[in-house]
Amino acid sequence: MDDQTRLELEAAAFRRLRQHLMEDRPDVQNIDLMTLAGFCRNCLSRWYQEAANARGLDMDKDTAREIFYGMPYEDWRAQTQTEASPDQQAAFDKAFRENVGPRD
Repeated sequence: MDDQTRLELEAAAFRRLRQHLMEDRPDVQNIDLMTLAGFCRNCLSRWYQEAANARGLDMDKDTAREIFYGMPYEDWRAQTQTEASPDQQAAFDKAFRENVGPRD
């Protein structure tokens, strides 16, 4: 497989993952994704931002989230996310430290 084909297939897989998380399964909470998988939608938007920055594009966290979510993050959060229980928050904090690092 040539590099261009590989790149196109990887991009298509990313778009399909985004569609699955944003359109097919918006009911799955970010906190549960992080706890179970070690990443969530915010991680994907951060990786998008990091890739843009690595290529010399000036992109901040809010811009990357708006691109990924298709709307301002706070709007999407208000529409789809529920309040986390204390148990969910504790599990999230542990998963975040293990997979991302200390919280700012």
